Amino acid sequence: MSLIPVLPLYLQLNREYFQNSLLEKGVPRVSVRWSDGRMRTTAGMYKTKTNFFGVKTSEIILSKPVLEFLPKKALMSTLCHEMIHAWVDLVLKVDESHGSNFQKRMAEINSFQSDFQVTVRHSFPLTKKIPKWVATCPSCKRRFPYRRIVKGAACRNCCNDFFGGRWDKKCLLIYKPFSSVCSNYF
Repeated sequence: MSLIPVLPLYLQLNREYFQNSLLEKGVPRVSVRWSDGRMRTTAGMYKTKTNFFGVKTSEIILSKPVLEFLPKKALMSTLCHEMIHAWVDLVLKVDESHGSNFQKRMAEINSFQSDFQVTVRHSFPLTKKIPKWVATCPSCKRRFPYRRIVKGAACRNCCNDFFGGRWDKKCLLIYKPFSSVCSNYF
């Protein structure tokens, strides 16, 4: 499924399962958008912030990398999950994550329909990001994948075994680009 506009889905779910409680004077109480591509391990997120004047804004962010190529029911499940968070926060005015209010509403929605199932945790396939760097310990020759070079990083095992758990420059990791060692890495 390619990326589709999510506001119509939000309005549909709000009408069907939240009695339009996530609208105020016809306007969504929560903004809904696709992520910019950085959310790679979670399908969606509900977040709020309060500005300097005490005005609270709420937002649902849906993961482009996770949901883009999955069926529409994965998107509906994720959006509905995040809308339950919004409902608990904005309508019930309760501060909880996946507590009893969330669980009860999730069970009600799942019992109303069979098009999709709302769950606490998703099991969607995640694309693994290939590390840019492989760090090697000069002492034990163990290799560790890294996305970026971390200055001063040392092999924890060697620091523990040879230096009483203290950092020592003899254990500093040596970085090489992943592409140059990938054939030997796995």
